[in-house]
Amino acid sequence: MKQLNTKLFFTVLMIAVTSSCAFFEPYKVPIMQGNIFEEKDINKLEKGMTKTQVDFLFGKAVIMDPFHKNNRWDYFNSVTIGEVKITEQKLSIFFNEEGLVDSWILERPSKEN
Repeated sequence: MKQLNTKLFFTVLMIAVTSSCAFFEPYKVPIMQGNIFEEKDINKLEKGMTKTQVDFLFGKAVIMDPFHKNNRWDYFNSVTIGEVKITEQKLSIFFNEEGLVDSWILERPSKEN
């Protein structure tokens, strides 16, 4: 009888252990890439700002196209968890001949879920 109880205990224990592992997923670390900028930073951006002021506000541009280096700075920001992209933002700032902010474009692609 004692041997039957021991076998039953270990059988139930093994079933519980193996089935409980199926419910858990490994933790996936959020990966943040690019320049981190928020809505409040974008609201501070104004026409006529110097490159030094833009650099102070957003940091160095992630993408410096050699063909547009003097008049266009591109910033990129994304947060990914595992295979899922949570957020993505692209900000392009255009400068005039004097090196002052002329315009900018903010892109936030929509989620496709």
